[in-house]
Amino acid sequence: MEKDIYQKLAQHLDNLPGGFPPTESGVELRILRRLFSPEEAELALHLTLIPEEPRVIARRAKISHEDAVRRLEQMAAKGLIFRIQPVGKPPLYQATQYVIGIWEFHVNDLDTELIRDMGEYLPTLSKEVWKLPQLRTVPVGRSITARMEILPHEKAEELVRGQKKFAVAPCICRREQKMIGKGCQKPEETCLVFGIAADYYERNGLGRVIDLRETMDILKMVDEEGMVLQPGNTQEIMNICCCCGDCCGVLRTLKTFPKPASQVVSPFVVSHNPKTCEGCGLCVERCQMEALSLVNEKATLNADRCIGCGLCASTCPTESLTLIRKPDSDQPVVPRDIIKASIRRGQERGKLSTINLVQMQLKSKIDRLLAFR
Repeated sequence: MEKDIYQKLAQHLDNLPGGFPPTESGVELRILRRLFSPEEAELALHLTLIPEEPRVIARRAKISHEDAVRRLEQMAAKGLIFRIQPVGKPPLYQATQYVIGIWEFHVNDLDTELIRDMGEYLPTLSKEVWKLPQLRTVPVGRSITARMEILPHEKAEELVRGQKKFAVAPCICRREQKMIGKGCQKPEETCLVFGIAADYYERNGLGRVIDLRETMDILKMVDEEGMVLQPGNTQEIMNICCCCGDCCGVLRTLKTFPKPASQVVSPFVVSHNPKTCEGCGLCVERCQMEALSLVNEKATLNADRCIGCGLCASTCPTESLTLIRKPDSDQPVVPRDIIKASIRRGQERGKLSTINLVQMQLKSKIDRLLAFR
């Protein structure tokens, strides 16, 4: 019975835009057994991408309202589903994808077995993630010049200033790598979350609330530490990951591609002037994609590996490295918000269409009407 319910849950998660593909080894089922009890797995099947009140989910799951309130809150507190808490109203609950979502919500209760299983699963999961990346790369502030054409959603500082609530959490990638004796010594508390995501992190004890000034200080610090800024792949964001090539699952996967530049959502690339390069090697140390190397005491750029993060340009003492905008034909389309991004991602994976979403919304409305009769 348990095997059946976990297979159903795996299929349910795979039908979400983020994906949860099957493997021959069944490692994805081992992960679900570690995270969900059979009862939690059963209830999770009745949640959708539409935020809903417990009474609506209770009717669908054929359980009492009181039971649903208790169990949904327990699951949200464990990081298995997402909770939205409107001011002065009952909480709403919805399904959340495995990455970015359930996995990151377990930053405070990792163990070596779960890390091992995730390491085994990552290559398979990455094939789905890269069909339409959930993150994009924006340049660090110091690499942006006054003469550059840059849109608000392409600049980290502009993205942050548009937020009303801020929180910072430990980076799950650096934490897991440290737990298994790998990774780097870069700061761990660097994951920035905003709005309803910040509220979820605060209520679940996953991070601490900070103000705009501290958020800006963190952006400055991660530039100095040589971390890549990766917000969600939407114009209206809920997070900015501050990533390094030693630990980050996304960057580590990217590095395995012969041409990482073709896999990222980034409007910029680095331009290199070897004539003015003094061969200090600082850019080689800061590049997280191994796009730069020293040859005959001069920096050499492999543009196929450049993801446009600007870490090299921001500290080049001779300005031999500068960010430039890619040609219009290579400019990525960035969805406005998470709903549009989810539809696009689902369409890329053949799992979700606009019609499916409308049907889901209609079903939710019908269930809500019936639940409150």
